[in-house]
Amino acid sequence: MRNYCKTVFALALACVGQNMMAQTTQWGVPTGNPQFPKGSYVELPNPYSANSKEWEAVKGTNLSWGTTDKRYKKEEVPKIKKLITNISLEGWKGERVAAQALIWSNTDIDKLSLEMSALEGKSGKINASAAFVRYVMQDNFLTCGYRNSSANFDSTLVADPIDHLAKSLPLEAKTARPIWVSIWIPAKTSSGQYTGTLNIKSGDSTIGSLNLSVQVIDRTLPAPTQWTYHLDFWQNPFAEARYAGLVPFSDEHFAYMRPQFERLRDAGQKVITTSIMHKPWGGQTEDYFETMVTWIKKADGTWTFDYTIFDRWVEYMIGIGIDEQIACYSMIPWNMSFKYFDQTSNSMQTIKTTTDTPEYRGMWTAMLKSLSLHLKEKGWFNRTVIAMDERPTKDMQNAFNIINGADPEFKVSLAGGHHPEIENQLYDYSMASDNIFTPDTLAARHAKGQKTTFYTCCAQKYPNMFTYSPPAENEWISWFAAAKGYDGYLRWAYNSYTKEPLLDARFRAFQAGDSYLVYPEARSSIRFEKFIDGVEAFEKIHILKTEFENKGNKAALKKLNTALKSFSISNFEKNIPAETTLLKARKILNSL
Repeated sequence: MRNYCKTVFALALACVGQNMMAQTTQWGVPTGNPQFPKGSYVELPNPYSANSKEWEAVKGTNLSWGTTDKRYKKEEVPKIKKLITNISLEGWKGERVAAQALIWSNTDIDKLSLEMSALEGKSGKINASAAFVRYVMQDNFLTCGYRNSSANFDSTLVADPIDHLAKSLPLEAKTARPIWVSIWIPAKTSSGQYTGTLNIKSGDSTIGSLNLSVQVIDRTLPAPTQWTYHLDFWQNPFAEARYAGLVPFSDEHFAYMRPQFERLRDAGQKVITTSIMHKPWGGQTEDYFETMVTWIKKADGTWTFDYTIFDRWVEYMIGIGIDEQIACYSMIPWNMSFKYFDQTSNSMQTIKTTTDTPEYRGMWTAMLKSLSLHLKEKGWFNRTVIAMDERPTKDMQNAFNIINGADPEFKVSLAGGHHPEIENQLYDYSMASDNIFTPDTLAARHAKGQKTTFYTCCAQKYPNMFTYSPPAENEWISWFAAAKGYDGYLRWAYNSYTKEPLLDARFRAFQAGDSYLVYPEARSSIRFEKFIDGVEAFEKIHILKTEFENKGNKAALKKLNTALKSFSISNFEKNIPAETTLLKARKILNSL
């Protein structure tokens, strides 16, 4: 065996005569101090000016509750006719509920801070937290595909990041600042009403207070790890490494990422995203996916594989609590290019091939046999899927032939279009929201224990999770899943950040926000929090349906099903906002 570089991190890069610092440079990770904001940061300048006439009518500083279903512009006076100082929410035990408050002023406030009390009731207290909503730049690029010039698209600041790290912020004159209040009701909380106060301060002085109460309903939502919802948000650890300036898969990198993926776990995530070859999706994201498995072609022409990084990543995610499924991408990458270390030439090489060649069959048969053996040794085989994304039917059929030849017990997943030729062979199948599975197909798949979800990406105008999508659409998505009988939802990007994600959500190929739902250093977003509301509603619907069916409560079941029938994609074509449908459906759900 020739001398070649087999690093601890075992990523298939050109590593002959290189050290880890050279690898991090190739990944685009900055050397030395990170160049991106950490901790505190200043938002980009607002492209739009305040309407002076509107602000002239504002007297002093104003506080009010708003709604979590809307975003409030930085430069506009909030359209609230009468200030709301008291708000009441309701939720199950174990559920998360939220409220959005607003402060706006026609004078500068140097140091704005928040103080949220615990909610107190007759039987105890419930902790609550408050954080500033920040503004990020977006544009009106409304479709898929690479834009010719960003100058052709109008740019605006939009409220989205929820910054739990900002202990204080200045409030500029003639601007508004949203505030997000979060309450996670403990599962053992006694039912009843709990009340608390949000104090908004300037330095040591209190500007004003807003009152909040939560009515805890005598029903219990299980912990997120026990939810039935099949949530599959694809993770990108390479983006986290680049942003933080850390060596990928080092101890420091794992420690840095933990809060971000704990947040994902607490949303009910079920799937671990792994890349078992170089660039499964090409270079479409700011931080492309390297391989977590080192491919090595030995001098005698046979293949061997190193799983060091794959194992560390999977063990890390399982340790966090995301442990139901391991998705391995991809036998059919977008550019059909495969990078490996060649022992004979002592260098990195690339194979460009197609799924119908002997060369492709040979290397993937070797890979899958090796992977099967390794997964069985680790005890992970039954939870692993060989995963592919938006691939043609013929290529999928070729891949199935190779998979079955290597190990017919492998499960396979696909996120893509309708392929009836292979539908029954797919253990985990996700189609875009505009390609609906028939009720018969769903019933057959459920009977086999197969997972069936839907997804949205840049191609779906609505409902979606872009920064310009109405917040209610993020919740609407999971109500739609419940209404249509899906097991859950898939989205291609949890944290594939843009270059400066805290400042600028605009991206060269997709709509703003399409490539990430959360922000660096485990900052949440309005989009992500509203999505969790939908997942919790899905779980509540599942619990209630099961109960009503077991008890023969036809009246309650009819009431619930009537609410679900209102969730249709055609609503958007009829200009029925997601918020309108949700207001009625939430009321019905909490009454049952």
